[in-house]
Amino acid sequence: MFKKKSFIYGVFVTCALLVGVGCSNGATTSTEEGENGTIDVVTTIAQIAEPLSVIGGDRIEVESLMGPSVDPHLYNPTQGDIATIEGADLIFYNGLNLEANMVEIFDSIAESKPVLAIGETLPKDELLEEELGVVDPHVWFDIDLWKLALASAVEELKEYSPSDAEYFEENKQAYFAELDEINAEATEKLANIPEKQRIIVTAHDAFGYFGNKFSMEVVGLQGLSTEDEIGVSDINETISIIKEYKIPAIFVESSIDDRTIKSVIEGAASDGVTVELGGELFSDAMGEAGTDEGTYIGMYRHNVETIYNALSKGVE
Repeated sequence: MFKKKSFIYGVFVTCALLVGVGCSNGATTSTEEGENGTIDVVTTIAQIAEPLSVIGGDRIEVESLMGPSVDPHLYNPTQGDIATIEGADLIFYNGLNLEANMVEIFDSIAESKPVLAIGETLPKDELLEEELGVVDPHVWFDIDLWKLALASAVEELKEYSPSDAEYFEENKQAYFAELDEINAEATEKLANIPEKQRIIVTAHDAFGYFGNKFSMEVVGLQGLSTEDEIGVSDINETISIIKEYKIPAIFVESSIDDRTIKSVIEGAASDGVTVELGGELFSDAMGEAGTDEGTYIGMYRHNVETIYNALSKGVE
């Protein structure tokens, strides 16, 4: 990585929300299906919800609390979220301080029903650390790691409903085969980007696992959390990197204000350096439901194509 930044994740949960959790109906873990005949699953981010909806098929109903363009680093749960969580049979979230403002709620809910931070089930030596020992939570950008994380959720589903275990396992294997295909496709395509242009510049440092997997450097104006402030020095440092390495394009993110990236482009231009806007990447949130980018595979493929097209200028 070119730039390492420290940050402190703020954990703020209002008294009202904590009271809402305290008023839980006291439900305990059960293997009985809900009134609609399915298992009700709630997740924080769509990167968990959409794959589980594929694997769970018609045996589960999945609801994601955070939709397109929502930043999980800054997300504060509503009373409606609390009600949704309390009505779920199982809850899955990323963990690793991605959903920093919801940790206390999940810890409380976990006393009465299954709650799993799937990112925290991964081997610690596979996780990337920022300086000061802060773990990068954006593990879904390494498909191999995300398969392990999703598998932990599937095991919870099997334990909750043993009669559906074989069904879940078959669907998981079929879905993971699709993930292996996109993984191979991405590896082959990104390998064609010239060595000197294998640098991804984005609004915040969300693509560390992606860069590590595909041997690409990553520069984020902000650190791992979008709570970090961006100063003039950050913009100037990024412009210097662009100038030194002749980076052809930089990227905005769907869940983050694009003004800082545009400031870099304008600042570079005033310094006599031309850098293009390479397109929009999906980082902390996926696309709209019903679109290719609204699926984990479609989102991943979009990012690969966007990065390849922007950074492989001149490649035949």
